[in-house]
Amino acid sequence: MSYLIPAEFATKMVDAGESKIYMSTRDTLIRAFMAGAILALAAVFAISITVQTGSPLLGAAFFPVGFIMLYLMGFDLLTGVFVLTPLALLDKRPGVTVGGVLKNWGLVFTGNFAGALTVAVMMAFVFTYGFSTSPGAIGEKISHIGEARTLGYAEYGLAGWLTIFLRGMLCNWMVSMGVVGAMISTTVSGKTIAMWMPIMLFFYMGFEHSVVNMFLFPFGMIMGGDFSVMDYMIWNEIPTALGNLVGGLAFTGLTLYATHVKTAPKRSFV
Repeated sequence: MSYLIPAEFATKMVDAGESKIYMSTRDTLIRAFMAGAILALAAVFAISITVQTGSPLLGAAFFPVGFIMLYLMGFDLLTGVFVLTPLALLDKRPGVTVGGVLKNWGLVFTGNFAGALTVAVMMAFVFTYGFSTSPGAIGEKISHIGEARTLGYAEYGLAGWLTIFLRGMLCNWMVSMGVVGAMISTTVSGKTIAMWMPIMLFFYMGFEHSVVNMFLFPFGMIMGGDFSVMDYMIWNEIPTALGNLVGGLAFTGLTLYATHVKTAPKRSFV
């Protein structure tokens, strides 16, 4: 599958982070919009499979098709830039600043949210035939996820908030492995296999992904879910995004950078 060794793809990670910071605002927003929209469709696809077959494992097995499509097209998720852009700053690439990293995150968040929200509105219209009938089993399932993943956490107070944060960490540990997976091979089949495995794991385990949630919660509110925008932000999106940032950077970005880009001196046996 034309495998690249870690020292090679770790350097590609830093290069990718630098290129995203220098990307134009227009291109960043377009690529982020498409990534959010495609991932939202993949979530609908996976939940549809789960409802129709009664098998969450089967739904999780097919969810990665959306992630694979968007990365093969060169689109960007917030979870990915959380990992890649700080590496360019850490590597002291010329012109890369904290402000540039934060601007990139803000633009990608905006684009991802706009894309996911667009699909949420479109799918709500489709499931209800223009809001003229009930959404059916699949629409009902999606609409109730928002309540369970906001008010369900809120019941436990700080422990609930920390649970979301940890699920966000675990999520982007796996998702960032998928991002790196796109870099470890030069063939489409190799990239696909490397991306598929960690993405299936995160989805099946019910970890919290900030961009997937940008679809699930607006859809739930459109469908009349019994939770507010503040419930969504405080009891899901904020702790999820923070967990995504810490988990992806700590478990994937910094570990690969530390041991494959900035390697320690070799041991001496003299």
